[in-house]
Amino acid sequence: MTEDSKAKAFAEAVDSLPIEPKKKLGLTDAIALIIGIVIGAGIFRTPSLVAANSADETVFFSVWIAGGVISLIGALCYAELTTAFPNTGGDYHFISKAYGKDPAFFFAWARIAIIQTGSIALLAFIFGDYASQVFNIGTYSSIAYAALAIILLTLINVLGVQFGSGTQKLLTSLEVAGLLLVTVAGLFYADTSTQAQGVSGATTENSIGMAMVVVLLTFGGWNEAAYLSSEMKAGSKQMVWALIIGIIAITIIYLLINVAYVNSLGLAAMAKSEAVGTEVMRGSFGNRGALLLGVLVAVSALTSANATIFTGARTNYAVGRDFKAFSWLGNWNYQNSTPVNAFLIQGIISLALVSLGFFTRDGFETIVEYTAPVFWFFFLLVGLSVFVLRRKEPGRERPFKVPLYPLTPLIFCLTSAYLLYSSIVYTGLGALVGLAVLLAGLPVYYLFLKQRESKEKPNHLPDK
Repeated sequence: MTEDSKAKAFAEAVDSLPIEPKKKLGLTDAIALIIGIVIGAGIFRTPSLVAANSADETVFFSVWIAGGVISLIGALCYAELTTAFPNTGGDYHFISKAYGKDPAFFFAWARIAIIQTGSIALLAFIFGDYASQVFNIGTYSSIAYAALAIILLTLINVLGVQFGSGTQKLLTSLEVAGLLLVTVAGLFYADTSTQAQGVSGATTENSIGMAMVVVLLTFGGWNEAAYLSSEMKAGSKQMVWALIIGIIAITIIYLLINVAYVNSLGLAAMAKSEAVGTEVMRGSFGNRGALLLGVLVAVSALTSANATIFTGARTNYAVGRDFKAFSWLGNWNYQNSTPVNAFLIQGIISLALVSLGFFTRDGFETIVEYTAPVFWFFFLLVGLSVFVLRRKEPGRERPFKVPLYPLTPLIFCLTSAYLLYSSIVYTGLGALVGLAVLLAGLPVYYLFLKQRESKEKPNHLPDK
């Protein structure tokens, strides 16, 4: 049997399985998953960028609070969509229902080329920044570590070697322990007499817009709860409370650790740091404390990157099955039980994104710029879909309706539009590259349409 026939047989077997997933998640399960998805290694890196774009501490903490409020408003919009249209497809399903398969194709393209691979590159850079604090290997230490991490993790997954669930939980626990360590160190053990005087010097709308982009990147991931909506024991309506409780808890945690950062370092020193957590630990417990946290954060970033690589390749494999233009992504290696082509193309794109850091002032910031415009464009489409689907399917049962409609979804859409604007106008090379990659999907789109039309074209004259 050839590889193509094996892949076809596998696809048919998968299609024969029950469509609806089992309802096995409780409220606490969903809350824990949302908090676990959102709070990652990013909180050890992004506060530096927020500080660099904040004029003073009032602005700094205000944008973090605003990030929580905006995320909560967005969650209410998602709650209506997930209760009315529960589906494991999440955002892809909402976009498809509201606008059709063609815009959904571009969302799939963006996940492959920008959103998912950008997330991998961001996590790789966090790993590189903190690994460099432990053992620096030169001028481009962070970039080298980031590239090495992507290569090794991709190879591990291609070979079918995966971290066990117990290991994943252990490493996540280490990340939480690192977060608690930094909070305690910054609040109770910091030597504030050595704080750098002054503030970051950011005063323009440019800076506030960019600070909000970075804050909401750090809050990013709560929308992944949409993929869990069809698996809730008590029905998808329970997801509403999971989103609300989860986001409030995340906002409180983020405020606490940022209070610790500011108390220990001050805004000016934060703005200059590439590993703010390590600086807090060094100021409180010396080099041993810095080394300990550097190892914890590097390992947790590596773990998050591995999980993102694993899930991203599965998404790409599904895209290969759904869209003929990406059929080569749908090849499955039965010996190792892995979508090899999906892993390889994802790794190549992620390495290309890491290489951007070689040509720009800061690799992490460049990748933020690369992903942000595309991310907010599709977030805006999902927000607008609340209006579109109410109009298209007015009779659809909606167990939860977003409160204060149409004001609440309008606020979310306007915020998304502003952040889309900010991420395009006030960023550099990274944003331009991201938009160019999205537009590069146009020729692939037309190729897909041509192949689809060719496939659907009848090979005989229609009956009269």
